[in-house]
Amino acid sequence: MQNITPEQHYAVEQFLYQVSEACDRQDWDRYLSYFTEEAEFHVPQWRSEHEYTQDPKREMSLIYYANRSGLEDRVFRIRTGKSAACTPMPRTLHLIDNVRCQAGADEQLDVSANWVTHFYRFGESRHFFGRATYRLCWQEGQLKITSKHVLLLNDKIDSVLDFYHL
Repeated sequence: MQNITPEQHYAVEQFLYQVSEACDRQDWDRYLSYFTEEAEFHVPQWRSEHEYTQDPKREMSLIYYANRSGLEDRVFRIRTGKSAACTPMPRTLHLIDNVRCQAGADEQLDVSANWVTHFYRFGESRHFFGRATYRLCWQEGQLKITSKHVLLLNDKIDSVLDFYHL
């Protein structure tokens, strides 16, 4: 792996901010457009205090979508009111920090970041926080997510957890 230029790092940070903004504004078409068709979305479950599951096809996960169609299905259910867990939708605010990038295989970028999402629903404010790793690629001059792996650090989940919280 090799380092990337400051300009590339800035572009990655701005991209992550745009993805977060689309989610916070519930602009689902724009949000989905940031993922490739094959994009995997994975939130593993903690196996013990310091070890989490690795293989979403063989071990438990909090969320696992093998490709973008899983996210598309969730958005469809939100839009049609078929998801009672999302009614009403919470207000969210995603904060991203400590973004690190390296050039990966096949001209892709390996990115990691820390994050906090504050959300408000039913008169209560809560938050989730953790670390995320991304694999990004360039498609038609735009950065796209080919995989997103989210490690939820406060996994005592006493409310709904969905993709828009992460």
